[in-house]
Amino acid sequence: MNALRNKVQLIGNLGNAPEVRTTESGKKLVKFSVATNEIYRNTKGEKVKETQWHNLIAWGKIADIAEKYLNKGTEVAIEGKLINKNYTDKEGNKKYVTEIQVNEMLLLGSKASA
Repeated sequence: MNALRNKVQLIGNLGNAPEVRTTESGKKLVKFSVATNEIYRNTKGEKVKETQWHNLIAWGKIADIAEKYLNKGTEVAIEGKLINKNYTDKEGNKKYVTEIQVNEMLLLGSKASA
């Protein structure tokens, strides 16, 4: 049951092309965002489409795959864990960031044409 303590599964579409970075130690890091949509009826019976944006981060082989195959609009299924970070910006304000560290990724749609 320990594997279920911090587990996230999403199916969605990329909002933009992945951003590729290399750390000072030479490790590849890829950041991208995925939109998930939920459609439901409100109390008035009207259809409502709600979009949530999720910030994702991938390392190593998954980062290589993301860099090679992911484009804006690509549909993916991911599994990962939540990572919470905080930092202080240049103005001295404390900022909080939640990301999903991708452990597994499955491409669902065809590679989008560039």
